[in-house]
Amino acid sequence: MRGPEDALAYALARLPATYAACAAVFAEARRLAPGFSPRRLTDAGAGPAGGSWAALEAWPGIEAAAWLDSSAPFLDLARRLAADGPPALQAAQATRLDLTAGGPFPRADLVMASYALAEIAPPAQAPLVRALWDACEGVLALVEPGTPAGFARLKAAREALIEADAVILAPCPHQGPCPIVAPDWCHFSVRLPRSRDHRLAKGAEVPFEDERFAYLLAVRPGLSAAPAPARILAPPRAAKPGIEFKLCGPQGLETRFVPRRDKPAHAKARRLDWGDPFD
Repeated sequence: MRGPEDALAYALARLPATYAACAAVFAEARRLAPGFSPRRLTDAGAGPAGGSWAALEAWPGIEAAAWLDSSAPFLDLARRLAADGPPALQAAQATRLDLTAGGPFPRADLVMASYALAEIAPPAQAPLVRALWDACEGVLALVEPGTPAGFARLKAAREALIEADAVILAPCPHQGPCPIVAPDWCHFSVRLPRSRDHRLAKGAEVPFEDERFAYLLAVRPGLSAAPAPARILAPPRAAKPGIEFKLCGPQGLETRFVPRRDKPAHAKARRLDWGDPFD
């Protein structure tokens, strides 16, 4: 980011999608850990702080926020956007720093890094994840682009977090080794509307876009959470005989078929989509 114009261009083109991805991740965190009520937020690699806005939308009780980023233009834009926002964002502590310095970072109930690991050299990613976990007193949320490379970064982060005794809350329904191997990868999708300015910034005509993202939610042992169900890893395949689901379950990858003749189960299955839990 060379200056405020670059930061604003990024916000117009990317902020809606990063916000939508973070909002989807936090909605899942709320569903799985309904008793979690954070008061402090640390947003590492905050950029213009779209992820922080999504966190405040999910948990309005957040009282204090810390933004960490190496880009002064991003932090300046984050302050401008927050000027009329929730009090926690208006008063956010914005710190310019290199995340690879290794911390310690401000401790918080909710620690997040959205679309940040991609900007970090591979050898420094695992130390950064460990430093973020050291700062976390409740939930750590990592969000990355829904690409094979983004998933690979989160897969490595998952291994580092399990070694540090973190409990993986989502999307994984187990603590065992990830069963997904290349060329496959775990990712999800969220659809968001495009404003007129958003369409102009991207040279697009379609009034919506689908953001592909990958994510990881890790929690401190003892945090109250709902039992982890199997996760739908791809768009369901509906056909005349029934609906087929690709799942990651407690025993690893599996395929589940719900026949049309089982009317109650089929009616329920029709409402399920990519990324949903499969009970």
